[in-house]
Amino acid sequence: MSAVADPGTGARAGHTPSSLGFRMPAEWEAHERCIMGWPTQIRIGSVWNEHYLLAMASYAAVAHSIAHFEPVLMIARPGEGAVARSYLGRDVEVVELPLDDSWLRDSGPIFITRPDGTLAMSDFTFNSWGDKYLPYDNDAAIGLKLAEHFGVERFAAPMVLEGGGITVDGQGTLITTESCLLHPSRNPGLTKDEMTQVLKDYLGVEKVIWLISGLGLDEDPDTDGHVDGVGAFVAPGRVLLHMVRNPLHADFDNLNENRRRLETTDARGRELEVVEFDRRGAPVLIGDTPIVETYINSYFANGALVVPTGGTGADDLAALDALRGIVPDHEVVGVPCPVIGYGGGGIHCITQQVPRV
Repeated sequence: MSAVADPGTGARAGHTPSSLGFRMPAEWEAHERCIMGWPTQIRIGSVWNEHYLLAMASYAAVAHSIAHFEPVLMIARPGEGAVARSYLGRDVEVVELPLDDSWLRDSGPIFITRPDGTLAMSDFTFNSWGDKYLPYDNDAAIGLKLAEHFGVERFAAPMVLEGGGITVDGQGTLITTESCLLHPSRNPGLTKDEMTQVLKDYLGVEKVIWLISGLGLDEDPDTDGHVDGVGAFVAPGRVLLHMVRNPLHADFDNLNENRRRLETTDARGRELEVVEFDRRGAPVLIGDTPIVETYINSYFANGALVVPTGGTGADDLAALDALRGIVPDHEVVGVPCPVIGYGGGGIHCITQQVPRV
């Protein structure tokens, strides 16, 4: 099946969110809360396989770490709320809503704000990363459910987009990847220029920078190269970018092309500062599968950066220390959760911020 966006563009009386004054805040701006989705196992060939208990424990560890800094709302499938609460205790609110999977960054809506204090959402079409995993009817509809839950206006965007496919500076600049958004399974009826315009209209940005790909397409067959595997804005005008130094590495050419494309200015005319980050963890086995942690796939909480680690000792500590130097105004917290990498993502992939207005 293919998910279909609501009829029309979702714009109010011909106005887009941008024309109404809405924008997507940067991830380090103040949050009202974080939303997550409790791991599910309803699909044939579940991504968690025999590691489902470890997945639940890891999601709980991430939720508890974030809850030290901001409220967390965990969405669990109907009938699974009690299990989620048994792991989460009283620190995390649990709400039961229909879900197929647990990657809220990608399936969930993107929250936008207006200077007058109005919160709304831009809800892009979700097609399960190009019809890769079935079913996904509930995930495609979770934006509507959350609009009802939060009581906010919902703008249905006429384009397929996963939240892990973008990073913004909150001041008009957005970075994405060609490997994902230009993939034929996403938006075959739209040109690159048309997609750029939709991003501007529904996220309130003025400039879109297209990288060639996210990290390791061989390592990331699920998302086709989301930008959150390779880079992220960490401050206005400042981009954290994953690099490799070995010219024989399969990603060497792509990552260096990404670096070249960031030799530009942002929407405000500032030259981008690129902070190269070449750290990855040593492989950790989940069953027979080696998982290498990508530390960049992290979540900005209020006053903190919550980072996935593999439990590899020296590698994790060195990466966390390096990140403390990059975001010195945030507490950097590592959470060992390689099973989330086994499932196909990182901490950024399983979280979504609700801005404070």
